[in-house]
Amino acid sequence: MRTLLLSSLLLFSIRSFSQEPLHCGADEMRIATLKANPKIAEAVIKRDAQLEAFTKKYVEDFYNKRTPTATYTIPLVFHVIHNFGNENISRAQILDGINILNQTFRKQRPDTASIVAAFKPIHADCDIEFRLATIDPDGNCTSGINRISSPLTTIGDHSVKSLIQWPPDKYLNVYVVANAAGLAGHCVWPADADSIPSWDGIVISHNYVGSIGTSNYTQSVAFAHECGHYLNLQHIWGGNNVPGFYFYPCADTAKDCNIDDLVADTPPTIGWQSCNLNGASCGNAVDNVQNAMDYSYCNKMFTYGQKARMHACLNDTIAGRNNLWQTANLIATGTYDIPGPLCQADFTSNKTVVCETGGNQITFTNTSFNGNISSLQWSFPGGSPSGSTVSSPVVTYSTAGSYPVTLKVFSGTDSAETTRNNMISVLPNTGNAFPFSESFESTSSLNGPLWFSNSFDTVNSWQLSTDAAFTGSHSVMLNNFNNSMMTKDELYSPVIDLSASPNISFTFKYAFARKDTISQDQLQVYITKTCTGAYVPRISLIGSALETVAPQNTPFIPASGLDWRQVSVNVPALYCTANFRFKFIFTSKGGNNIYIDDINIDTSTGLEELSENVSGLSLYPNPASEELNVSFDLNTTKSMNIIITNVLGQNVQESGMSIFNKGQNKLSLDLRQLKSGVYFVKFSDGKQEITRKCIIQK
Repeated sequence: MRTLLLSSLLLFSIRSFSQEPLHCGADEMRIATLKANPKIAEAVIKRDAQLEAFTKKYVEDFYNKRTPTATYTIPLVFHVIHNFGNENISRAQILDGINILNQTFRKQRPDTASIVAAFKPIHADCDIEFRLATIDPDGNCTSGINRISSPLTTIGDHSVKSLIQWPPDKYLNVYVVANAAGLAGHCVWPADADSIPSWDGIVISHNYVGSIGTSNYTQSVAFAHECGHYLNLQHIWGGNNVPGFYFYPCADTAKDCNIDDLVADTPPTIGWQSCNLNGASCGNAVDNVQNAMDYSYCNKMFTYGQKARMHACLNDTIAGRNNLWQTANLIATGTYDIPGPLCQADFTSNKTVVCETGGNQITFTNTSFNGNISSLQWSFPGGSPSGSTVSSPVVTYSTAGSYPVTLKVFSGTDSAETTRNNMISVLPNTGNAFPFSESFESTSSLNGPLWFSNSFDTVNSWQLSTDAAFTGSHSVMLNNFNNSMMTKDELYSPVIDLSASPNISFTFKYAFARKDTISQDQLQVYITKTCTGAYVPRISLIGSALETVAPQNTPFIPASGLDWRQVSVNVPALYCTANFRFKFIFTSKGGNNIYIDDINIDTSTGLEELSENVSGLSLYPNPASEELNVSFDLNTTKSMNIIITNVLGQNVQESGMSIFNKGQNKLSLDLRQLKSGVYFVKFSDGKQEITRKCIIQK
């Protein structure tokens, strides 16, 4: 057995019965990091040696004393990093994951009877519990769950920890992501965390948390496994050794069975990636396949030796693990008494927009925290019933309009109340008359009875504005300049009756500036043919394709009509119904303000024909210097004017109206008179334009 071991940054891979085993690539990644950063490697080795020496002595005393141990409580905080997808798991799923975690550590799982007989005598109650924090680092009441929208959720490496990290010597930070670097989860060991505190914490894929929602009971074992690493346990088949930074993959039949996990009562093993309860290796009669630190996906136990090793970690100063369970810290994090004082009345609903008839039921769910909720009182103006005292009431809305919802909860003599104004939008059965025109000059609200805004965050939302307009003095805008988060905001249109108009023209104007050349904000347009039916995408503009003016490092306000661009939305005849509706979705990714004005839906005048008749449009080379080649296909002979404009919208070159034949067309544009910069090539038939961006580099 080798005594000097490096703490391993091991990303635990576990599979469900329908999946192939996931590769555990953390060893390779960590080794590359240490080799590239010898000073960090030196610090890790030093701290690991210190912790290992302490652990050896502590384990000896643990077995010699054989006295009952107190229960160690570890405060938890969950940071749900999401991109508005199913990785934004519910509080119920998180609580279920914590429950299974505690059952595993406290020898309370309902399936412990199925543990192989040879290992039942060493199946330990680890006397370690995990509790969701009820007080944040600033002393404020918290649910213990933070939700942050970021594209980093699909990367899921250490970078997610840069978004938020509560003091790691006070809280175990758990990051729930869409993809944990291609694996189920990963965690740095104490020596690594002490050397690089910003890496401390557990990152885990959403579908490995709990047994409900997006996860299942089989995959739920990953969380306990990662907590084992967090408390200095190696994989059951062994870990990394300092000389040469060796590592040992799971189920390597050629591996040296003398390498193990530094735990006396876990038999040497090559490791298992399947639940083979008769599996045996390294001369064993049977391996401890059900150990939480294996890959067997039937992990359900820790041994007394593993318990002693984790207790040693919790009593050493390395990475501040010894501070987590101290009474003062438990009081500071709100985990000393559970569930703690009543903090906030909170609730969710399965939808916020319904119609007067058909599909007009909404289910509400109480998610208040903390305290022992003894009773609650709902108020649903405009709904039936108008009030309720159950945890998850179902309410029917039958009259068009916008309605608030109020929830008051009681915990002993304490109470808390929350009201959300204009939360529920009920759409009328009869659509607005066609043709439809909206310049927001007489619109008084974006919360009904016509327009409805919906924000997925509390940072910003669509609002009426008099700062700028293409027509008149009003528009709608999203104040996005000071937004450093990724947010998502929707703006729903009124219902419009298009049943008598199978051929329509749908246009709108917008103005937008990026904050810099790397921001990737996105504007999308969706349409639906029923009151609350499925929406289908029609327009998606992102990054440079969205901007109408050059990037600005100050809050953008359109200065003239040149700052605006008109967009045409193709509406198939199938969607020309009595309940037509559309919505704008703006996703912020570091950009600037956006404005929308002059929305018009009228009888088709051929405005949609250009986009329908032109296909295969290509500009090359792009960037270009002296000449730009243009290629496109027409399904009919058509007259068009090809115009080059600068970023100010000024025409700098025109071809004049020319006839282009059906089929493929190719031409070259002379750029020799133009300076380097960003330009737009517009194809216009006098009624509609198609625009493509080009860059000129001299």
